[in-house]
Amino acid sequence: MGDRMHQDLTSAALTMAIARRRPGRGVIHHSDRGSQYASQSYRDQLASHGLVSSMSRVAMPYDNAVVESFFSSLKNELTHHEQFETIDVARVKVFDYIEVFYNRQRKHESLGYRSPTQFESAMKCA
Repeated sequence: MGDRMHQDLTSAALTMAIARRRPGRGVIHHSDRGSQYASQSYRDQLASHGLVSSMSRVAMPYDNAVVESFFSSLKNELTHHEQFETIDVARVKVFDYIEVFYNRQRKHESLGYRSPTQFESAMKCA
């Protein structure tokens, strides 16, 4: 989390995601057309890990519907009704929402009413 959406923030997030998830070469990285994702250094970072860049069409949020839905859930279920005392408190609560609730407990209709963790585990076994 940061106070502005700069390219270094997105690069740090990508570095963290790669370290945690260890995606294979050829995995598609989809984003909107924000300047931080279109920057040469970010595209170089993707390429250096063998990731394939994919971007939404101009003014087409439906191309990124999964992320749009996630942020809607985050806002409606956590941030719209809460005032955080500090940025550190906000970071902890957003982390808990994503890692504890959203990924492990929250049932997703699009995943057959399973959590993302349950869905992913089932896909690995299949």
